[in-house]
Amino acid sequence: MIRALVITVSNRASAGVYADKSGPLLVSLLGEAGCDVSGPVVVPDGDPVEVALRDGVAGGYDVIVTTGGTGLTPMDLTPEITARVISREIPGIAEAIRQANREKVPTSILSRGMAGQAGNTLIVNLPGSSGGVRDGVAVLAPILQHAVEQIRGGDHPR
Repeated sequence: MIRALVITVSNRASAGVYADKSGPLLVSLLGEAGCDVSGPVVVPDGDPVEVALRDGVAGGYDVIVTTGGTGLTPMDLTPEITARVISREIPGIAEAIRQANREKVPTSILSRGMAGQAGNTLIVNLPGSSGGVRDGVAVLAPILQHAVEQIRGGDHPR
């Protein structure tokens, strides 16, 4: 079973201004996709994201999925923080997530989320909206098992 960690990146939710909605949704959807899910861990954007990501990698999670912090505002720093943690970028995942449901949500292409590998952990940034989480998991669910197996050194199916 794939061990997954959900991290919600939100300055306001982490400060208690409002309840985190995208994190619990992401936990539920990853659980439906067959993952054993921990979280959501709710952190403000910036350096706390790096701490949470590194803790998750050190904790041996197969997959860490973040929600939030991928937009264009000056406070949206999650992609830059993720870049500090990963050793290899996997651009196809992020591009597929941006393209999912683009006809209905043209602004989805403004997400700057990234995906990559840190040690034996796949890290994927999703937008902070419920719709962005749903669209992102729709892209991730069919590829997660294969991606995790590949990161662990597995061969391609024959």
